[in-house]
Amino acid sequence: MTAPATTPRRLARADREQQILVIAHRAFATRGYGAVTMEEIAVEAGVTKPLLYAYFGNKDLLYGACMEPAGEAMVEAVLNALEGAEDATEALELGVRAFFDYVDGDRDAWRVLFDETLPAGGPIATRASDYRERITALLGESLVTTLPPDLREHPQHPVAIEALSISLMAAAEALARWWLKTEALTPQQAATLLIATVEPGLRQVAGSRPTTKDQKTT
Repeated sequence: MTAPATTPRRLARADREQQILVIAHRAFATRGYGAVTMEEIAVEAGVTKPLLYAYFGNKDLLYGACMEPAGEAMVEAVLNALEGAEDATEALELGVRAFFDYVDGDRDAWRVLFDETLPAGGPIATRASDYRERITALLGESLVTTLPPDLREHPQHPVAIEALSISLMAAAEALARWWLKTEALTPQQAATLLIATVEPGLRQVAGSRPTTKDQKTT
């Protein structure tokens, strides 16, 4: 006696959405936002295009749903690392190493978050830049709070630290792109190279005494 045919189990909406997100995340990481279409994702996920739009609204919102976990994971990784810093130079080292560990640990997540094909000035590019700015702010705050009180309260030092943090984030992003493309170094070697380049300037900022208009130079 032949067993009766079984019909495929219909996925619950939450399960279906998660399945689509996995497929979309891989597509965006592999080909970039600009090269991926909603139709391709619908076909690969085995759903209709109208259903895909019903679930996620549009391509930007789908991309955002893929990007948000990546961004939050990066922020959390750097934040957790910085909490253990006892001084500015240690904050620099821990923050940079946490960033490169994050990139190495989930390369697809990094590619989604730092996708160069995102439309410039668009809402999704703005959301991506928000995560960069959060990391920059975390690093800057950590560096400032590890300075001695008399240096921390002087306006010249927070400004210098902020400028250094912005430069550091830009350098880390550029170095990570090069490293992923070439793999000429290990992630920790790349982190060490960046730390060694930036650390002398940070030590100078952290160790210098504030000057005022009333002080005369000799």
